Amino acid sequence: MKKKKIIFVIFLIAITAIVSAQMIPKLTLGVDQSQNPKDVAVSLQILLLITIISVAPSLLILMTSFTRIVVVLSMVRKAIGTQSAPSNQIIVSIALFLTFFVMGPVFNKINDNALQPYLKGELDHKEAYEIGIKPLRDFMLNQTREKDLALMVSNSKLPKPDNADDLPLQVIVPAFALSEIRLAFQMGFLLYLPFLMIDMIIASILMSMGMMMLPPAMISAPFKILLFVLIDGWYIIIESLVKSFN
Repeated sequence: MKKKKIIFVIFLIAITAIVSAQMIPKLTLGVDQSQNPKDVAVSLQILLLITIISVAPSLLILMTSFTRIVVVLSMVRKAIGTQSAPSNQIIVSIALFLTFFVMGPVFNKINDNALQPYLKGELDHKEAYEIGIKPLRDFMLNQTREKDLALMVSNSKLPKPDNADDLPLQVIVPAFALSEIRLAFQMGFLLYLPFLMIDMIIASILMSMGMMMLPPAMISAPFKILLFVLIDGWYIIIESLVKSFN
């Protein structure tokens, strides 16, 4: 006990000495005039990097297969009638890893043709961007309807492009997102039909038996889960989602 008291007293004496000597570090943040243009360029690069990091989730959602996969999986859960199984975290995690699986060939091309040569100093940042964005552009264009592209081109008030290479990303990305949402809802509607038929059959049976106060969803939920398990539903859905990008 005496040793602990001595250590505690020494600690208090040290803190008092630091405070009395004004040795506590101080953090300041200020804006000064730059005497070198390179300082401004570095500051702008840092600001641009922070901006890119903040919008990275949006880039992942709108420029990859993530949108279609997560929408279809969410609609499957609603069609079955299980509100929280699987949970949102599981659905998003599955959609994320399926996105990496589907986008694997595209990411490999970007890494081999743009990122690695850039890290080795064989390409500057402009050349690396132009080479690296091409596989991603090709993927989005292959999954985008011409009707959606025409809609964005007409509303962008840009000159009519001669070919797909002349289309800027601000036109391709929203057209691609629109096509993905449309196709995801089409797939979700087809998935809803068999489960909707089960709900209608159960509701008709309950009404014919005079059991109007019993919620049909309570009775139909086990039958929908049983049907989904018997047909190996998750396998069929994942297979359909992956093949829909080929």
